[in-house]
Amino acid sequence: MPYFLGIDVGSVSTKLVVIDETGEIKFETYLRTEGGPIQAIQKAFRQLNETMGEIEVAGVGTTGSGRRLAGIMVGADVIKNEITAHATAARWVEPNVRTVIDIGGQDSKIIFFQNGVPVGFNMNTVCAAGTGSFLDHQATRLGIPIEEFGEYALRSKSPIKIAGRCGVFAESDLIHKQQMGYKKEDLIAGLCLALATNFLANVARGRKIEPVVLFQGGVAANVGMRAAFEKKLGLEIVVPPHFKVMGAWGAALLAKRNYERRKKPSNFRGVSYIASFTCTPRTFICGDCANNCEVNEVYIGGELVSRWGSRCGKWNNLSLSSADRPENRWDSGLSLRRA
Repeated sequence: MPYFLGIDVGSVSTKLVVIDETGEIKFETYLRTEGGPIQAIQKAFRQLNETMGEIEVAGVGTTGSGRRLAGIMVGADVIKNEITAHATAARWVEPNVRTVIDIGGQDSKIIFFQNGVPVGFNMNTVCAAGTGSFLDHQATRLGIPIEEFGEYALRSKSPIKIAGRCGVFAESDLIHKQQMGYKKEDLIAGLCLALATNFLANVARGRKIEPVVLFQGGVAANVGMRAAFEKKLGLEIVVPPHFKVMGAWGAALLAKRNYERRKKPSNFRGVSYIASFTCTPRTFICGDCANNCEVNEVYIGGELVSRWGSRCGKWNNLSLSSADRPENRWDSGLSLRRA
C-alpha cells in the first residue's frame, strides 16, 4: 500500500504525518524545532524509520514557514502555504466547517468557509499575544507547567480583567495584578479571556464567526483558551483529534490529491536516506549589479541540489560554481564581495 507524507515546519514546532490511501493517519510526530529545522526534520524521519521502516511513498507535501527547505530536503511533490494546508485538513475532518481558528507557536490565523470552500482568511500582524510561545512564557513566569495552564483557568470563580490589546500590555497588566495578590487561576482565566478578545479583534477583525468552528494548532490543547472562545462567541468550539498536526495532515492530503491527478512517481528521497544524510544551507551575495541579490544554496551529501534568490536568473543553473568566483566566495557562513 502506498503512503503519503506531510511535513509542517514552523518556527516553534515541526510535524510529520503519514497517511494511507484513505487519508487516515498511520503515523504522526510533533517535535520542537528549537532553531534547527534540518535537525528536527531528520529526527522526525528517524522516528518514522524506527516505527514503520522504509515505506513505499507515492507523494510528499510540505507546508509551514520552512516548507521550501523541507521540500528540497525530502524531495517534495507539493509545496503549499499554511492556509491551504490547514483548510484542506479542516474540510477533511469536518465537511460542514465554516470557521477555522488556528493558533500556533508564533502566528495565529482564521479561515472562513462557504459551502466547503475557503473564501477568506486573516493572520496576526505584529502582535503575537495568545500564541504558543507567549503562553509558554507566561506559564514559566507563573511557575506553572504549560500542560496545566488551561486547567487553572477552568477552576477560576472570578476572572481578573487583563488588558489584551497586545502581548506587551497583557504581560504588564498581568504582572501588576499578580503583585496585588490575586489567585493564579483568576489571573490565568482573565488572561485567556483577554487573548480571545485580542484574537477576535485583531485577527478575525470583526467578521462574523459561524459554526461549525474548528480550533486547531498547538494552543488548542489549552482548555482555558477553548473555554474563553466559547464564552466570547457563545458557540461550541470543536477541537479535532489531531489538532496539533493539521497542517502536516493537510500537506499529506494535498500530496495524495496531486498523485491521483498526475499519477507520476514521487521525488521522495527515501526515509532512511533523509534520516541520515548531511544537509547544509549556504548563502552568498552576488555583486555583479546594484541588486546585490542574496543567493541561497542547499547542499545534500556535498552536492548542490537547489539555489534561489537571484532576481535576474543568472544563478538558476546549478552547474555554476559560486565558490570559484572571487566576488562571490562563501567561507564559514560569511559572504565576501569584491569592493
